[in-house]
Order: sequence, then structure tokens, then C-alpha cells
Amino acid sequence: MPSVDRMDPRALEVARACKGFLDEEEGMRLHDLARECAPIGPIVEIGSYCGKSSVYVGAGTKAGGGTLLCVDHHRGNEEQQPGELYHDPDLFDPEQGAMDSLRIIRRTLRDAGLEDTALLLVSSSTAAARLVTVPLGMVFIDGGHSFEAAQTDYERWAGKVAHGGILAIHDLFPNPDEGGQAPITIYRQAIASELFDELPTTKTLGVLRRR
Repeated sequence: MPSVDRMDPRALEVARACKGFLDEEEGMRLHDLARECAPIGPIVEIGSYCGKSSVYVGAGTKAGGGTLLCVDHHRGNEEQQPGELYHDPDLFDPEQGAMDSLRIIRRTLRDAGLEDTALLLVSSSTAAARLVTVPLGMVFIDGGHSFEAAQTDYERWAGKVAHGGILAIHDLFPNPDEGGQAPITIYRQAIASELFDELPTTKTLGVLRRR
């Protein structure tokens, strides 16, 4: 179990109770990275879902005196649609005929005391990238896990990381039998670009620092 006394206890309690797929040790690493990188520039999270990772990243960003931008269309990724492996029927809105996690993350951020730190951009990753033009302290990619979605996130956002900033990518599985290969594919692309240096990973969380 990671040491968690460095994180706001109210936020930690909310993060633990929130729906999501982020391991606590990974969450605490993101918290610490966000706190470190907040003075460099805004922090961006691609793929917020119900806000579990947003709370870890947001609490770190708040401690570092920065701002977090949570980018998500809140219609669920390809694995969260009806009939798919990670579908949650509680998040399906029958009136819209679509997934809708927006109401959940709003409550999550309120409960964690992060409404003034974590700003919601309800948008596709591509559309959001057109609006964000400043150098970023950290980009955390955890959106769609298809090759197309992951590649799009990498191409739109990796180049926006400021020198000394962090590119973090979730769900790295070197063994294809253990998980999808899209996230680790873009992670390897980032290394091959020679724009980033590898830092130690935390479970399935890859961390790279912009040269």
C-alpha cells in the first residue's frame, strides 16, 4: 500500500470511493507528478470518466498551485458501450440512448473540493487540442484504448508538453495476453521520438519527461 499521508485526506477518500480503473499506487504517482509539474504549466487529463484519476491529479495540481483541465466527451470509450466488457448500466441514460458520466464527475469534483482547480472540458480530445495552445506541465493520456483513439491522443497532445514536463500514459501491457496494445504502442513512439526520457513506471502507468 502506498504512503498516502501526502494527499489531502478528503480528496483521497473521494478517489477511493469513485468508480474507475486506476490503481491507488498509480493514482498517488499521478498526484505527486501533478504537484511537481503544476508550476510549469496547466495539467491536462485525457479521459476522466467518473473522476477517480481526476481527483488524484487534481489534488496534486491544487497542492502545486495549478489548474487541471479534464478532457472527456463523457459518452464512454469503445469498451464502455452497451454489450462491451466495461459497460456500466448505471451510467447509461435511456432518454439519450447514450452513456453519460458527466453528472458523476461533477459530483466527484465537488465532493473532493476541486471545482475551482479541475475544469471540465466536455469535448473530444481532437476538438479540445485545438483550443489548448499553451505549453503544458503534464499530459495524462487515459482515453479511448483503440489504436486510432490512442494514436490521436498522442499526436494531438504529446507535442504540447513543456520542456521538463511530464507525459504519462496509463494501461501499459508489454505482454499482449494481459491487455490491449494501443497505450504501450504510443508510449514506445514517444520514446522513439527522442523528445522524452523514460522515468520509472508505476504498475501500468508509464512516465516520460520532456527533454
